[in-house]
Amino acid sequence: MPEIVLMSDPRVSAIPVEDRGEPLVDLRSIPDLLLDQRLADSDGAYAHIRQGHVGRLLRAQERLPEDLRLLITEGYRPLALQKQYFSAYAAKLSDANPDWSEEHVYVQASRSLSPPHIGPHVCGAAVDLTLCTRDGQELDMGTEVNASPEESENACYTAAENISAQARDNRMILNEALEEAGFINYPTEWWHWSYGDRYWALLTGAQAALHGQIDWPPRASGTTVLPGA
Repeated sequence: MPEIVLMSDPRVSAIPVEDRGEPLVDLRSIPDLLLDQRLADSDGAYAHIRQGHVGRLLRAQERLPEDLRLLITEGYRPLALQKQYFSAYAAKLSDANPDWSEEHVYVQASRSLSPPHIGPHVCGAAVDLTLCTRDGQELDMGTEVNASPEESENACYTAAENISAQARDNRMILNEALEEAGFINYPTEWWHWSYGDRYWALLTGAQAALHGQIDWPPRASGTTVLPGA
């Protein structure tokens, strides 16, 4: 497996941010994109993503075989929720590995959750998604979305070898479509793709991230519905 740059790498947080001010879009207003309810919150934060991502997702979907569609599970994630997730996961790892240093726990936690201050989801720049058939049947991707390295024996890693040939082929279909649309993958999570965040900037060689953190709920001018959607 090739070397993986984790979200905890200092090179990620060192990337400057030059936010474009691109608003969030509610994916529930985009009928051509399927949005799953498994991570739905009462405020609908999960359903939002940066406006430019909509076109990228639609382009990726057009590259899929005719009988397949993208199935989105989460876009934007409020900072408070990211902090809650990261702290709980780090505490679980620490309890299970009392000999680990605080720094090592931090690094290991970042395999599955981004440190909150650089979280791509908190910027509205990341999307978690999988593949499904036209009638909504999810494809075998080797693990569930959001499976941790511990519970999946690292099968959640995009290039994992301990998955079936069918799951590997399905991941390749997803990868090729999203990469062509400009997204980059977090290699420890086959379902996590982003554009414009600090991690994206580091891996693509961009001088700065295009999207910074967004407060929730956003200001009235910070969210929009696309015309005709």
